[in-house]
Amino acid sequence: MISSNINTDIDFEVEINRLKKDMNAVILAHYYQESEIQDLADFVGDSLELARKAKSTDADVIVFAGVHFMAETAKILNPNKQVLLPDLEAGCSLADSCPAEIFKSFREKYPNHLAISYINCSADVKALSDIICTSSNAEKIINQIPKDKPILFSPDRNLGKYLMKKTGREMLLWDGSCIVHETFSERKIIDLKIKFPDAKIIAHPECEEAVLARADFIGSTTKLLKFVIEDNGKKYIVATESGILHQMEKAVPEKIFIAAPPENNCNCNECPYMKLNTLEKLYLCMKNKVPEIILPEDTIEKALKPIEKMLEMS
Repeated sequence: MISSNINTDIDFEVEINRLKKDMNAVILAHYYQESEIQDLADFVGDSLELARKAKSTDADVIVFAGVHFMAETAKILNPNKQVLLPDLEAGCSLADSCPAEIFKSFREKYPNHLAISYINCSADVKALSDIICTSSNAEKIINQIPKDKPILFSPDRNLGKYLMKKTGREMLLWDGSCIVHETFSERKIIDLKIKFPDAKIIAHPECEEAVLARADFIGSTTKLLKFVIEDNGKKYIVATESGILHQMEKAVPEKIFIAAPPENNCNCNECPYMKLNTLEKLYLCMKNKVPEIILPEDTIEKALKPIEKMLEMS
């Protein structure tokens, strides 16, 4: 970890923009980042959009304001570029729930199954997969798989159950989940609905079935954003990581957005990993060019195929 004992008078925004120009760098940020990082980024999006942007960039350096698996994906798509992540500890509970060595054994038990893995997994798990997907394109990808081909879906069981309902396909599910989306309280959402009866409930498909059953609209982060922009409603209870509310409020400031509450009195609707990145860490990683994402060549080669398959099928 780089020491943060730096001059507190530094204007991080000015310095980051200067470094970006000097390095010919692009800053990619996920919707769940702090609002100040989102506003400074060259591009803000969900996992699919960020993967596409990483693949198409002509920058020499990719600075990924997100979590580890996202930066790994950028490196897989750009093996000859430098990829920086402000904090290497910015991981993912969903990716952690699917260790590569256990996943490998699981796959070997079902050799005839096609392994579709949610992008929220490690590079090593991607390398063991047939196709990668995101919450934006998973339904479209599954619908392209021949009906007689059995599917192993990993690692998110909630997204997997939702997709089984949407596509009518039986799938063997890995038992993983996201700590943020698992924590939303159905009871508290009902209470909010009573308090705001004219508010629509919108939810990410990583949420549990009980919460999804209450939702007026279910979709990926980008689809949730698009929905509130195009919908004629005025109030929304948003069941996903609260970082997306910043983009919603920017896009349609006249509308009201209410963050869905977790079960306990905590900030559990904020991803603790996403929030590890700060403007100071963003500045330091660009100034010192570390932490850098380094992956073995064979992992990159194996993981690239299912990612490219995803982009092709999307």
